[in-house]
Amino acid sequence: MRKFGLIGYPLGHSFSQKYFAAKFSEENIAGCSYDNFPLSSLDSFPDLITSNPDLCGLNVTIPYKADILKYVDETDHIVREIGAANVLKIRREGRKSRIYAYNSDVVGIRDSVLSSFSGRKGTVLILGTGGGSKAVSWTLKNMGFKVLMVSRTRRKGIQGYEEINAKLLEDTDLIVNATPLGMFPDIESKPDIDFSLLDKRHTLFDLVYNPEFTMFLKMGKERGCKIITGLRMLYSQAERSWEIWNDDTL
Repeated sequence: MRKFGLIGYPLGHSFSQKYFAAKFSEENIAGCSYDNFPLSSLDSFPDLITSNPDLCGLNVTIPYKADILKYVDETDHIVREIGAANVLKIRREGRKSRIYAYNSDVVGIRDSVLSSFSGRKGTVLILGTGGGSKAVSWTLKNMGFKVLMVSRTRRKGIQGYEEINAKLLEDTDLIVNATPLGMFPDIESKPDIDFSLLDKRHTLFDLVYNPEFTMFLKMGKERGCKIITGLRMLYSQAERSWEIWNDDTL
């Protein structure tokens, strides 16, 4: 049995297990399973690897996309540039294992934006500074956007939420929520921006996919904004994960 799974904490919001179970069934993929491994601390990660000898691939979600790198043996150039990974490939020889880190989020982000964003490639505001936001920043910069990062704490190179004003939004085309705000079960939460300043010029993209239509997206839509849900990203990055796990050259 080839085992795959997801690590993060908590995992009650995740659709990944359901997605891969359906994939294995619909595509007649035998001898594979996908499980959730909620880890309240990454300190237990080495034990997870040693106690599951059939485990050969993992997805990584919040809050561990950056911190997981100290537990891996090799990273590809994208992970090194971003500083975050969401796919681990485990190769074993006897009792020894080597862990390789990749980032399939970049594929999901690119596919989501290319399929749904038709505006100019101007300024994008990325809300949040965690592992997911690092992948968003890297991807959109490589697509030609000017990226501004936003956090609750203003610091060098990072805007504060209080700086998102009408003037800044005049030059903004895309706003990406890369925080967990709005994620199940806390579905009423949303980023602290003034939605009255938004209009049909703006596109809102939420990496949260459960629920599909977050409060962030709902309020943007009420203002006439175009919206991109997180489901397309989920599906694209999951398929890229599967390709990585099954590509013997990686």
